[in-house]
Amino acid sequence: MAAGGQQRRPVVALYERIADAIHDGTYPPGSTLPSEPKLAGELGVSRPALREALLLLQEDGLLTVRRGVGRTVNAHPPRRGFEQIQPLEELLGTADGPLRVRGLLRSVEEPTDFTTQHLLAPAGAELRFWETVFAGEAGPAALSHEWAAADEVLERAHPAFAQALRTTAAPERTSLLAVLTGASRGVPLAAHSAVTATLLGRRRGEQLGRSADTPAVLVTQVVRADGVPVLAAKHMLPTGAPALPVLQSN
Repeated sequence: MAAGGQQRRPVVALYERIADAIHDGTYPPGSTLPSEPKLAGELGVSRPALREALLLLQEDGLLTVRRGVGRTVNAHPPRRGFEQIQPLEELLGTADGPLRVRGLLRSVEEPTDFTTQHLLAPAGAELRFWETVFAGEAGPAALSHEWAAADEVLERAHPAFAQALRTTAAPERTSLLAVLTGASRGVPLAAHSAVTATLLGRRRGEQLGRSADTPAVLVTQVVRADGVPVLAAKHMLPTGAPALPVLQSN
């Protein structure tokens, strides 16, 4: 059962069945999955449903598609409970717990070039925008700009996330990504992030109590549910921010 009382969708249940078979050795690392018709017959599902689940498994790093060979199980599939999408306040947290969250702005805005590109938002759409500062014992440590996809998109792609956004009691004390992960039990999420070196600039420097020319790392993140972008974010980490764990696998 997913968060918010939502039943697990068929593609998610099918995703989990195949993932379980990979993790329990039914399809060991390096092996090639049966052909789509054979696998669909073994699992008792339609080929379109199977193809959708296989695409999610490929996005999540469990499978690789090789031309002329088919779908093979990655030699080192991600470990469950280890490679996870986590809110920034938890990733940057210390032994004392997550960083404190202070919402600077919670609003609705029309798409920008960034959200048009990453959320595929059409002109005139209404997107939730959250601007948030994360602080530790030494003061402000990071700044996030986060956008959620339009409500009508979320209702189709991730209704539990849409419901959580409507009922969050204290949005000024949590991040948008924390709301998303909290609403995603049983819902596979896939994310892509890019890291860029930059400077804070005047406004962001004022928000973080730093000079405008402070070097910083900008992490651009897009999170998808069932292949649909549901959240896009820019996380700004200035020099001196807590270390950001970066997990790599091959």
